[in-house]
Amino acid sequence: MRWFYNVYPDYSMINESLSWSHYVELITIKDDAKRNFYEKECINSNWSVRELQRQLDTSLFERLLLSDGKNNKEKVLELSKEGQVVNNPSDIIKEPYVFEFLGIKEPKPLLEKDLEYKLIRHIEDFLLELGKGFMFVGSQQRITLNNTDYYVDMVFYNKFLKSYVLIDLKMNKLKAENLGQMNMYLNYYEKVVNSEDDGKPIGIILCAEKDKVALEYALGGLSNNIFASTYTYYIPNKEQLISEVEKVLKENE
Repeated sequence: MRWFYNVYPDYSMINESLSWSHYVELITIKDDAKRNFYEKECINSNWSVRELQRQLDTSLFERLLLSDGKNNKEKVLELSKEGQVVNNPSDIIKEPYVFEFLGIKEPKPLLEKDLEYKLIRHIEDFLLELGKGFMFVGSQQRITLNNTDYYVDMVFYNKFLKSYVLIDLKMNKLKAENLGQMNMYLNYYEKVVNSEDDGKPIGIILCAEKDKVALEYALGGLSNNIFASTYTYYIPNKEQLISEVEKVLKENE
């Protein structure tokens, strides 16, 4: 209780929608900006205590800051004041995505279809990891071009962006042809699937590895919203993520 009072000395700082158990978790966060972010997200996203604990364990705050590698103190301030605001496609991207809820023991080899099956079986947890406003549309969504069938691994819809979000799963390192294929999918969805009220579709390629320099050149000149992020089956090392954030902030000073 003394600890709680030191962090929240003014009763007006307390939000009645949060339980004592929420605040027990929040007061353990020393950094004010980080604690404010998680508190805002608990309120805005109606997180249960279990969901808060999971997001703390997987370092959501740091992963959002590292999502595009160009973050600065303004981004930290924005997250601490408002939580995660989804206005642009880049706002929904994380680096890395964490699939610890699948219980997969690395480095056990998996086929892409097996990973997809496991994510569908744990769709509630996967939606929580994806973030705000995601709704599941389906898996293996067929696209037919010139009598040739292609299949998008997983399709979602984000109600904040009013856009379809296409996800392709890759078990190995990202290749340039993966980006070209996703670009084709997005062009098809924009011309054939989208309604008048829908925004431009978004493509996310989840891969085991990516080369940032090669990715920058491969995406140059593409008008579609294509992103590539890595994923892990383990909860990431917090200290390593924090040090990466501090490095990016220092470079931007």
